[in-house]
Amino acid sequence: MSERRHGAGGAAVVAAGILLSRVFGLIRNRLLGHFLGTSDAGDAFNAALRIPNILQNLFGEGVLSASFIPTYSRLLAEGNEEEAGRVASAVGTLLALTSTVLVLVGIMLTPWAVALIAPGFVGEKRELTIRLVQVMFPGVGILVLSAWALGVLNSHRRFFLPYVSPVAMNVVMIGALLWFGPRLGGDASGQTRLVVALAWASVIGSAAQLLVQLPTVLRVERRLRWRRDLASPHVRVVLGQFGPVALGRGVVQVSAYVDNLLASLVGAGAVAMLSYAQVLTMLPVSLFGMSVSAAELPAMSGAIGSDAEVAAALRRRLSDGLHRIAYYVIPSAMAFLAIGDIVGATLYQSGRFGRADVVWMWGVLAGAGVGLLAGTLGRLYASTWYALRDTRVPLRFAAIRVTIGLAMGWFAALHVPRLLGVDPQWGVAGLTAASGVAAWVECTLLRRSLTSRVGDVGVDRPYQGRLWMAALAAAAVAWGVKLALGVDQPLLLGGLALPLYGVVYVGLTRWLGIPEAASIAGRARRLLGAR
Repeated sequence: MSERRHGAGGAAVVAAGILLSRVFGLIRNRLLGHFLGTSDAGDAFNAALRIPNILQNLFGEGVLSASFIPTYSRLLAEGNEEEAGRVASAVGTLLALTSTVLVLVGIMLTPWAVALIAPGFVGEKRELTIRLVQVMFPGVGILVLSAWALGVLNSHRRFFLPYVSPVAMNVVMIGALLWFGPRLGGDASGQTRLVVALAWASVIGSAAQLLVQLPTVLRVERRLRWRRDLASPHVRVVLGQFGPVALGRGVVQVSAYVDNLLASLVGAGAVAMLSYAQVLTMLPVSLFGMSVSAAELPAMSGAIGSDAEVAAALRRRLSDGLHRIAYYVIPSAMAFLAIGDIVGATLYQSGRFGRADVVWMWGVLAGAGVGLLAGTLGRLYASTWYALRDTRVPLRFAAIRVTIGLAMGWFAALHVPRLLGVDPQWGVAGLTAASGVAAWVECTLLRRSLTSRVGDVGVDRPYQGRLWMAALAAAAVAWGVKLALGVDQPLLLGGLALPLYGVVYVGLTRWLGIPEAASIAGRARRLLGAR
């Protein structure tokens, strides 16, 4: 029980940091939607963000989580702090050197990269995208180092700071939008100057994100020495795992790249719409999937004992984490499927983002809801393999997922709307639905592969069934609110329907005897009692 509380507590701290970060991210994106809508400048800015994000995910958070944290955490668990400091120093130095080269090369290759990631952009739109990417590239190197800081802090069980640090970046970008938006956001020329200013703000914000973490990193890891040390066998282990993990993350990033490419071919505004929707769909993935995985990875990596003892410990932690993820992600998926227009309107309907855009977004969110649970559970399954120091199994299944997703996404995005006789813009919804189907394939393969290693662990069907029924009932209540109020006042509608949706879901799941609901109710009682 104490192990369960410890895991839930770490995940809650991560989720709190992520929530604050995502709230500020939503504010930033709402302002983007307000000032840019689905304009060419909005398309260009959102496409430009893709390239730095792909490289950051490839060389930063994902690779470090799978290669650095397991080795570093194991050394700390064994009390070998001197070697742990040596590993952290070497990895940090190598990342600093690599990211410097990456930035310089990236700036030079930007025109070719934009041609690959957004082939549907031509003329001034393409030139603007190139300019924005080149401005943003220095921020990539800074964010890679920020991910290294996250790895150090997570291994020392300092979860809140690294996940709340993106607030610093978002605050800088929000400030730029509030300052320049009213002055420049009117015509196309003004929007161009606005997104250029915002690109520079993203670089400044990246530096702020790293700087807020560094003092704590230097405090918890006092043995840091900035040197390129390849003699340590543990450093060589990290570097040896870096390759397969980078390939695995690269495969996943290829999927994100192709999604963006296909969206650019769907039509005007499709890239911006996909980006706006992904900010929402990534919220439950980050809050509940990433938080649990981030808290469990150091703990699972530090499990010691015989093979049977390690397997038993992993099964306990994995089962608990999977059930916690399902409890929160299932109502998120139902919200995207059933009341996605309420969600989208509450957060985005303003200025240039009108009701028609909200309905379009609902379709994109509903498509994403198809595979939301699978994609989130899959993160924890993959983290379990990383804790076992096996990076090749997740790579193999990620490749299968991407292959299926690409084939289905191409057909769904560019051909299904024509076959159905609907507007081509709905191809973006087909794109997200295809990715969801591919996520279920990967999740199933990951679970089956782990069964042969540690024993079968999953979310039992009766438990899932109760959660889906409770979410459906809660969605029906939210629909009733929408029918009563209409859709002309999105903030009022969202302010009433969405909290009611959450309350009904928690109440029903508690009545059904779901442990996570009782835990939420207990925390609410303690909070009210403290007041």
